[in-house]
Amino acid sequence: MISPSVFQRYEIKYLLDARQKEAVMDAMLDRMEPDCFGRSTIRNLYYDTDSYRLVRRSLEQPVYKEKLRVRSYGAARPEDPVFVELKKKYRSVVYKRRVDLSEREVPDYLAGKIPAPKPSQITREIDYFVRFYETLEPKVFLSYEREAFFGKEDSGFRITFDENILFRTHELSLEEECYGENILEDGQTLMEVKTAGAVPLWLADTLAKQGIGKVSFSKYGTAYRRLFWNHRAGVPGSEPESGYEREKREDNIHVEGTVQRNF
Repeated sequence: MISPSVFQRYEIKYLLDARQKEAVMDAMLDRMEPDCFGRSTIRNLYYDTDSYRLVRRSLEQPVYKEKLRVRSYGAARPEDPVFVELKKKYRSVVYKRRVDLSEREVPDYLAGKIPAPKPSQITREIDYFVRFYETLEPKVFLSYEREAFFGKEDSGFRITFDENILFRTHELSLEEECYGENILEDGQTLMEVKTAGAVPLWLADTLAKQGIGKVSFSKYGTAYRRLFWNHRAGVPGSEPESGYEREKREDNIHVEGTVQRNF
């Protein structure tokens, strides 16, 4: 079953080594169930402006931030459904809206060439986002292998494990194979806890015993940092940062209006 189109929850991230992951998995045995996808390969296209305005703002860790991505579960043929996701974070709470379109429709829709096939409140939010940022286009292809689980007593409580997180800035299509630069160290796993409330006691105890602390970690943000440092190091094909004092001022105006409008 495809997950809902609207989310509101906390997303807490942890970086685990192999021993820590095994300990968490052992603690989950009687408490969590694998979701219907099992282990799956997730492909994402992250959209940004020509100056990477969205990811640069996100890396400043402001009170409010937002991003736009297109996601598929496996390689997407032109007629396959994919998900356009608008993700916002305000004071640690994640708000996510998403709609499904065919892979063929997405580029023209996000370029403003065609209207949303099924207009809704969510597509109106996406339309406003696209109009405001004007120069949005796919900037990074990012994929990973995911294991997802939900709570036996609370199906809204979820834990995911992401490995082999790869990114690239060419062949930006959800039809293409997964390859690129890995943003994790060997043997490392990114665990995300997704919950509407507090972390359950059994998990908090396991994290404490294993010395696992939460981290601030953005897949797209980490990929962008790699691009920046690759550019500084003279790696061919990497892209530079550009000045943005004027954009910061415009961002602040947009954030104030968006927060007042949506929260």
